[in-house]
Amino acid sequence: MTLFDPPAPLAERLRPRTVAEVVGQSHLLGPGKPLTRVLHSGRLGSLILWGPPGVGKTTLARLLAGEVGAHFIPLSAVSAGVKDVREATAEAERLRARGQKTILFLDEIHRFNKAQQDALLPHVESGLLTLIGATTENPSFEVNPALRSRARTLVLQALTHEEVRELLNRALSDERGLPGVSAQDDALELLARLSEGDARRALSTLEVASTLANPVTPEAVTEAFGKHLPAMDKNGEDFYNLISALHKSVRGSHVDGALYWLARMVEGGADPLYVARRVVRMAAEDIGLADPQALRLCIAARDTVEFLGSPEGDLALAQAVVYLALAPKSNSVYVAWKRALDTVRDSEMLPVPLHLRNAPTQLMRQQGYGTGYAYYFDDPEGSFAQDYLPDGAALGLYAPTGEGWEARIAERWRKLRDAHGEVTDEPTP
Repeated sequence: MTLFDPPAPLAERLRPRTVAEVVGQSHLLGPGKPLTRVLHSGRLGSLILWGPPGVGKTTLARLLAGEVGAHFIPLSAVSAGVKDVREATAEAERLRARGQKTILFLDEIHRFNKAQQDALLPHVESGLLTLIGATTENPSFEVNPALRSRARTLVLQALTHEEVRELLNRALSDERGLPGVSAQDDALELLARLSEGDARRALSTLEVASTLANPVTPEAVTEAFGKHLPAMDKNGEDFYNLISALHKSVRGSHVDGALYWLARMVEGGADPLYVARRVVRMAAEDIGLADPQALRLCIAARDTVEFLGSPEGDLALAQAVVYLALAPKSNSVYVAWKRALDTVRDSEMLPVPLHLRNAPTQLMRQQGYGTGYAYYFDDPEGSFAQDYLPDGAALGLYAPTGEGWEARIAERWRKLRDAHGEVTDEPTP
């Protein structure tokens, strides 16, 4: 090893050499577990390994190929294309003629488009290639159903705190790791916590920290780690899980939960205007007429974010989220609107009654448009007595709740329905 031939990164040097050396994933590799049974049978089918970064997807694929004696062809969907798949297929055909199986490992398989994924189908189906795809994204959304149906999806889990500590201790004791380096216990604890189950990140940070201090200190770990940004793929499942958690915390009136998930999104790099739009949606959907002020405040928060940007505008988002979480809740308008849409979509399009039609021309007036219309301000009783729905239609769409301001309008709503001569049995909110 020389200056021009540097050692491989620590995470690469410590890559497990056998399945027995794998740390974590005991739900797949423990006694009687799925991969253990597969290895015992000696028949490995196509797999999709789904899990967060740094949990050993690539390592596991390599080890599985070794265990079943198959030739291993690694490709990354970031840089590979159909041409690379054809070359891998040609190589697999040559090896099959000599009686050897081929495993094609496709890292970040979710980055292959539909046509690229379809190019794999015939070779996977024929058994020429055993596919092992690795992805951090939900295969239900990112992998074609046809390809997904030909591969078993296995979910890998982030390493636990204890498992990361085990890896860090191995790095300090294994001859392939960091011989001569020691670390303070609180430094390893800090690193295990910061890495959030990502083994690669933990080992890479330990390697950098070891160049800053020996023994490694918490201060060295903090400096090596850099700014801690919560994990969030802006276009992936984590992003939508976070916005879902924020929305549900607001709906459940849990202020701390709402603030926590908002902070996760903001610190993770979410577009503040996107978050603001979702907050406006929460006000309309879950607060509604229980507190009409909520929607105004959220629109103001959106305008503040647009005017000030981040981080100054983030405080307006926090204010809006706290207000929504504390506000009384009503989804009566949301439910009524869905009922109205469903009615329109599922029912016959009945004509507008003549008395409700506009009559801007003489011909329309001759046809009876507008005839008999009772103008409320001239004839309140007549206005209430006339029909406002198509002939024969009887709907019950809106049902006010007893929450907040809406409780005040519930009695007026009942009186209005009585005045219109409508049945008083109200739909369930």
